[in-house]
Amino acid sequence: MPSQPAEIKAEDLPGGDGERYILAGEWRNHSISPVLKAFGDLEKSSGSGSLEIDVSGIDGIDTSGAWLIRRLMSAKAEQGRDAKLVGAEGTIEELVGALPEKTPAPPPNDQDKRSLFDRVFSPVGKTMTEFAGDFVAAMHILGSAVRGAQLKFGRGSGVSPASVVTHIDRMGVRAVPIILLMSFLIGAIIAQQGAFQLRYFGAEIFVVDLVGILQLREIGVLITAIMIAGRSGSAITAEIGSMKMREEIDALTVIGLNPVGVLVFPRLVALTIALPLLTIVANLSALYGAAVITLVYSGITFDTFLSRLKEAVDFSSVASGMIKAPFMALAIGIVAAVEGMKVGGSAESLGQHVTSSVVKSIFAVILIDAMFAIFYSAIDF
Repeated sequence: MPSQPAEIKAEDLPGGDGERYILAGEWRNHSISPVLKAFGDLEKSSGSGSLEIDVSGIDGIDTSGAWLIRRLMSAKAEQGRDAKLVGAEGTIEELVGALPEKTPAPPPNDQDKRSLFDRVFSPVGKTMTEFAGDFVAAMHILGSAVRGAQLKFGRGSGVSPASVVTHIDRMGVRAVPIILLMSFLIGAIIAQQGAFQLRYFGAEIFVVDLVGILQLREIGVLITAIMIAGRSGSAITAEIGSMKMREEIDALTVIGLNPVGVLVFPRLVALTIALPLLTIVANLSALYGAAVITLVYSGITFDTFLSRLKEAVDFSSVASGMIKAPFMALAIGIVAAVEGMKVGGSAESLGQHVTSSVVKSIFAVILIDAMFAIFYSAIDF
């Protein structure tokens, strides 16, 4: 039999010394809509004498219906009338009795009462505190990774060569196609824009100098590191984070292994090997892209391009970019591992820390590049 919607009607008590509200039907969230308007009118209505709320005709009730009844009783109490339930048994009595007489007031918004100084500098202090915590965690990750796979001294702590080779394949070899494509396009774009601008001065040949120095010293390693941060850094965070969610890291600790040494150290070694090699691939691809574009737009042949490149580029140009690669690789791996270890038990936490890993890794890569640029300038390298 289909349930009856909620009903409410008012009648005078015998003798005219008060009112009785008779409630019937299903007082549940999906069936109380028909009585909401009448209920609001009864709340606002004024009267005298006692008030009985007869709930014996209610077929079913949930928290929504019980809250309406409690709200009606509170409204009448504020008018100075004594409202009492009649026929309330079992679930109805328990639900209505468990609800507060008044709606709890929302907590005061202390945020708006803070001074301008607090509102401006509190986020700064929070950011600095988080940075300090991340730095300590990074040092712990680095030290634990170097310590090795075992928790106790005196036991074997070497890294598995098979694990390192596997991660080199995943992070390095499989990244070659995208590195080749992106670097080719970047080298071509730099050469094209440089040739167009230098043409006004009759110095198109110097576009070779521009591309060679810029690519080998800065762009090659920087773009490669950023792509690896987005590709491999996020993968490291996701892998470690998912293991953290499934408590596999705790299991490694229980059996006497160092989770950081087992999981992070092979990845750090693989990144440190793969990123310099990928930088070489990126530089060659970018220079080839530049050579093709200068041939098409400026008529500079490959022989002329290579001859000019030998004159413009020396050992310092090549070495200055390659020296940065291992440091950037370590930064990417450590940041990714720190964020992976911070993952909680939810998929939302995993997504947040993967995003944070990529952003922080890219920031670290650019910061390292800037520090090396200042250092090279200071030593005239």
